[in-house]
Amino acid sequence: MNRARAVHETVAALGMVRDKWGALLAAIEERPTDADWPPRETRDFITKAADTGPLLVEDRAPLTLRAHPAPVNLIAHDAVVAVETALFDLADTCAAVAQETTPLDELHRWNYRTEHGPGSRAQGAHWAAVYVEGRVLGDFTAHEQQADGTLAEPLFTPLPEHLLHEAHRVARQCAERVLRALRHDERSASSRRPCPWCDGPLVLHSADGEARRITCSTGPTCSAPVPLDLDGHRVWERPDMGALLVAVADQVDSEQACAVISS
Repeated sequence: MNRARAVHETVAALGMVRDKWGALLAAIEERPTDADWPPRETRDFITKAADTGPLLVEDRAPLTLRAHPAPVNLIAHDAVVAVETALFDLADTCAAVAQETTPLDELHRWNYRTEHGPGSRAQGAHWAAVYVEGRVLGDFTAHEQQADGTLAEPLFTPLPEHLLHEAHRVARQCAERVLRALRHDERSASSRRPCPWCDGPLVLHSADGEARRITCSTGPTCSAPVPLDLDGHRVWERPDMGALLVAVADQVDSEQACAVISS
């Protein structure tokens, strides 16, 4: 991918995250559908608790009850946490390269989290996205002429090629995660075939009945030649699904051949 395309797609993804961020935060308070709540693994417990009468919570210690009363939209909540973390970490990475000579009191600077405070993370994911976008676009990386005719040193160093592509990857993942969280008709189903690379469970994620992506539940240890999503799972998007289907077909043929040999 050339640099111009990477910059364009990264900026578009970061802009989409900022545009949809308010809707994603609001979605946390939306009551899940009857199909999603309560979670399947807790339904028996909740049913038994209901039979014993109401739960008394007046005497519980502070902070035992969470800020968001149940039921909350856990998909939206988890998306907010994952996207925030990814953007904060990306801003840290860009800052480590781009602002080595940036004055400490510069307003455009990204300040790291320390033991004394959260730094620029206190400004939220929106500012992290704005900061990363500025570094991707190369803002303030040229000498600027001052009123006295002298040239001021650039505030930032241009991002190297590898870091631009890392920003492109993370921004696209964040945008996709936000859209998935706001797309209430998306459903997931387990595949009957395991991952050809690690034998882990494959999960098909679809909207309106059409498969849009496939993930391996094993995690980063899976050796499949595809990127990780924000949950740490190997993910096949549309362009990669052909290779996955070929690998699954080869796996089936190998199993059939072994069955013939062993018989």
